[in-house]
Amino acid sequence: MVTRRPWPLFRARNPARSGSSVSVCELSPADFASRLNELVAVYAAAMRPPAELLPGRRSVMAGHVVNPGFRALAVTDDETGRAVGFGYGFHGAAGQWWHDTVSRGLAASHGAAAAAAWLEDSFEVAELHVAPDYQGHGVGASVLLRLASGRPERTALLSTRDADTPARRLYRGTGFTDLLTEFRFFPGGEPPYAVMGAELPLRTRTARS
Repeated sequence: MVTRRPWPLFRARNPARSGSSVSVCELSPADFASRLNELVAVYAAAMRPPAELLPGRRSVMAGHVVNPGFRALAVTDDETGRAVGFGYGFHGAAGQWWHDTVSRGLAASHGAAAAAAWLEDSFEVAELHVAPDYQGHGVGASVLLRLASGRPERTALLSTRDADTPARRLYRGTGFTDLLTEFRFFPGGEPPYAVMGAELPLRTRTARS
């Protein structure tokens, strides 16, 4: 069952229509799984990965729904009813691939105590994407802040491309700082990433109503 809430996020012109409003709803794990194809399509539009990588991304996202503290939000265009954005995360724990990889990287760069301080009680923001026509209007910031709102964890962590991108600036504006830069999850096989962390609650000054 989808838990719908009256959360209008923005109204703005975009190349497709003269005006558009969107709403956000919280998805249960079952709802998230049932809408995976739709959400992966948003990921593909936002990130433009090679098509052959999409089945693997779908599999990873499907596996995340069983992680503790899973929470997901979907952004829907009110006119068309289609998903135009989403974000999700969960409680980070030992045994999760991203958590363990980042833990090793932080320990190597900053020491075991620093790694533990950031990761022992953390919320992992696993994915946050907005379709290109809907970017630049505060949708991503609104989803991020709602996703992290009321979380019991002490910190939030995420990874993003290690470049001066709108996403990187969004994260910095809500309180995230660089923990690792030029970090590669698969040595030699991908562009470098930045691992970023913030203490919860996040700052709200850059979010648009």
